[in-house]
Amino acid sequence: MNGNNKIQITKEGLETLKRELEQLSEVKRPKVVERLSNARNQGDLTENTDYHNAKDELEFLDGRIDELSGVLKNAEVISNGKPGSGVGLGTRVTVKSNGATHTFHIVGDWEADPGEKKISHTSPLGHALIGKNIGDKVEVEAPAGKVIYEILSIE
Repeated sequence: MNGNNKIQITKEGLETLKRELEQLSEVKRPKVVERLSNARNQGDLTENTDYHNAKDELEFLDGRIDELSGVLKNAEVISNGKPGSGVGLGTRVTVKSNGATHTFHIVGDWEADPGEKKISHTSPLGHALIGKNIGDKVEVEAPAGKVIYEILSIE
């Protein structure tokens, strides 16, 4: 990860990633290291599945720890846009489409979770909404065809 590439993230998202890194580094990794050590002491490693599983898990954890460390190192905390400045990173926007109303939180790529209605500013809908204001309509290409969203409110 290049140090010049800032990763935009909300304050809440940054705290979530910090908690995950702390949990992995201070809780999960020590347990896996202990499990690996215990498995190593059991003798023949060639047929020791617990040893191989613990080793694989440790490699995965170390990869995730490195990944999170890189993100946190390059994180740029964004705050909610100024009132009246339209949709921006960190804002919650309520839209109406096909008679249904939805509220989305516009977040950075690392925080996106469509199931939680957190959409990335680089997603098709997020990108279309950025900079728009209440009453504006945006058209987004979806697998089922074009969908039109009308902005009802911005927080």
